[in-house]
Amino acid sequence: MHKGFICALRFADGKLFSGAKDGKVNCINVGDCTVQNCIEFPSLIRAIDCCNGKLVVGQRDGTITCHENGTNTDIMKSHSDGEVWGLDQCADGTIVTSGDDNKVMFWNPDNRKHCKTVKVTDRREKSRRGRASTLSKLPDSQCSRSVCTNDQWLAIAGNDGAVSIRQCSAPDTECHLLKDSTEWIEVMAFSPDNQYLAVGSHDNTVYVYRTSDWGLQGKCTGHSSYIMALDWCCHSKFIRSNCGAYELLFFEVPSCQQDPSGRSNLKNTEWATVTCKFLWQTTGIYPSGTDGTHVNSVSGSCDKMFLATGDDYGLVNIFNDPCIKAMPRSYRGHSEHVVRVLWGQNDARLFSVGGYDQTLMQWKKC
Repeated sequence: MHKGFICALRFADGKLFSGAKDGKVNCINVGDCTVQNCIEFPSLIRAIDCCNGKLVVGQRDGTITCHENGTNTDIMKSHSDGEVWGLDQCADGTIVTSGDDNKVMFWNPDNRKHCKTVKVTDRREKSRRGRASTLSKLPDSQCSRSVCTNDQWLAIAGNDGAVSIRQCSAPDTECHLLKDSTEWIEVMAFSPDNQYLAVGSHDNTVYVYRTSDWGLQGKCTGHSSYIMALDWCCHSKFIRSNCGAYELLFFEVPSCQQDPSGRSNLKNTEWATVTCKFLWQTTGIYPSGTDGTHVNSVSGSCDKMFLATGDDYGLVNIFNDPCIKAMPRSYRGHSEHVVRVLWGQNDARLFSVGGYDQTLMQWKKC
């Protein structure tokens, strides 16, 4: 019979189906209590249903599998442990997510299906300093709160501060490992010219790497708290960043030196993205009487018409850009705090991920 506790039972078509911690589903003849068939699955069984010879099995790792005529077909995949934070879109439109479950998952937004899953890493290392809070029991190196891509590279940040660099054409294979950060990484972004990768760490530093040889170009220092958001300008010459102390600082690249007068010197600069939460144009996204900590993510649309936010109340909100004083259109779907929002290519869709609900949602622009 089973090894470990039994998690699911279903009686159908005159047979009893049982699923257990051992990843097996037994088909039991209730007449003589013998096991007629045993089907193995890669994860703990949590739910079973059966109809017309088809067996549908829900597993602990978020996978739903249909078993028919001796063949298993996965009909749904999911993140399954801790929180999901990483969110980006590849050049071909594929959506990438990462979480605390040692998974980086790829999704096709057109047919709304899972494409591929790769591991964050096989390394088992702890963060050298502060670590991200999580319900996952995996080591820090196998938990990821940030992922970003361009047309060639995929960068996956671990909660131990390391960044794994892979080619988009071979996401299973690590090409380089960047280990300068001493704490976990919340944000990353490639420069528009694809010459640099900026990594925002919870050790209060933005690390800038050259994509030509993955050497460290420099460190952007000056923040008094952890880096929570950063943007490149369209010409890849400047970075602006927000930290946990609500500071907005500006840095020049490749020198990585801070421009103390960046607010005035760069007021006419065009920015490739709008993810910083504390800007002149985002003043109105915060309701009166709040300190702003409930807003977890900001994303400006490509046409510069809208700002999307994700908040602690499980809402995805859309404002006009710029937003000085306005009421948003708010959309509910997540059951937990929304940690990341992202406008897709041509603003046709808006994507969001929830923390503990481990869900990727896409919102269609009508």
